[in-house]
Amino acid sequence: MSRAIPLSYTLRSVFQRRTRTALTVAVMALVVLAVTVMLSLVSGIRRTLVETGEADNLIVMRKGATNDGSSMVPIEAYRAVRYFPGIAADPVTGEPLVSPEMVVQPFFYRQDGGRENVLVRGVRPVAFAVHRKVRLVEGRAPRSSSGEAVVGRAVAARYPGLRIGAEMRFGRRAWKVVGILEAGGSSFESEVWVDVNDLWSDANRALYSGLRLTVAADADAAALARRVAADARWALEAKPEIEYYREQADSANFLFSLTVALGVIMGIGASFGAMNTMFAAVRSRVAEIGTLRALGFSRRSILASFLAEALVIALAGCVVGVVLAVGATLAINAALLGVAINLMTFTTATVQLRVSAGNALFALCFSVLLGFAGGFLPASRAARLSPAEALRRRA
Repeated sequence: MSRAIPLSYTLRSVFQRRTRTALTVAVMALVVLAVTVMLSLVSGIRRTLVETGEADNLIVMRKGATNDGSSMVPIEAYRAVRYFPGIAADPVTGEPLVSPEMVVQPFFYRQDGGRENVLVRGVRPVAFAVHRKVRLVEGRAPRSSSGEAVVGRAVAARYPGLRIGAEMRFGRRAWKVVGILEAGGSSFESEVWVDVNDLWSDANRALYSGLRLTVAADADAAALARRVAADARWALEAKPEIEYYREQADSANFLFSLTVALGVIMGIGASFGAMNTMFAAVRSRVAEIGTLRALGFSRRSILASFLAEALVIALAGCVVGVVLAVGATLAINAALLGVAINLMTFTTATVQLRVSAGNALFALCFSVLLGFAGGFLPASRAARLSPAEALRRRA
């Protein structure tokens, strides 16, 4: 029966080559840092968009439109749809919870002088009842036909001077900021809301981009969606709001694939670094290997011991990399309130970075794979050495 080499021997061996081990750990940590930060961005995009929708809301758009920025819904269609059975009613006013909305994508100027598209949403007061995650944390809602606006928390942080009482320009006029809104970290925090009549006037078109409606608790959402689609007058379609934002989050899938590809490329370099460290360990410990074999330790035990060394180095790099990634994401969120990304609507949204348990688990598995890849060949070479060969090389 083969004897296992004590773990204490493995750990002691790792610390015998401190400089080389530290450099390998640093390389591993940098790879894990880069991959984990990218994964936190992917998770942030998915979380921001998926959390934007309400479970009992439907979005109504023109058939074939991929987002409400490319959709048009006539006023007559809104007047018809809002009285379809199955739509929830406001408990105070009794009015149907249907929010007709228009969106435009003007340029806003950043502090560095660059410009980017921001989504401006024209709404009526009912929008705050339909989008229940949205709440005013400062100021008040815009009044009708007043040229007033409320800005999302992320917009106020990203663009200079957007505070209550300030004026901003987009379209053909100036708008006065009268409120700041929050929406639980969803994409609404990266929007500007104005009165839809004002936006109609500024854009010189009286059309809605889409409708958002809340399904009654005792109604069938699928049946209501079929009813909307069946009306041949308007060529509309309805889908769950959560499904709509999940489709918008598809841009994160490409970013995830890119992250994995970059991780593989960087990981190859890191695994070669680990391999070089372990080959050096084998060369410097030929006599030890011969002694272990002479004492009765099997090839399998030596293979396991050297693989364990490589994995210890990889896990150390993982821990350091994840800790650095957590610090980096916290610093980015504090300084910039997140990272700006371009959505499928070609507008900018600010995404909060957060290293999740899933990101850390991915980093752990990735590090173990790198450690195994970098340690297997040197460990195999050590295991193949016979006692006589080891002593002969020493001599």
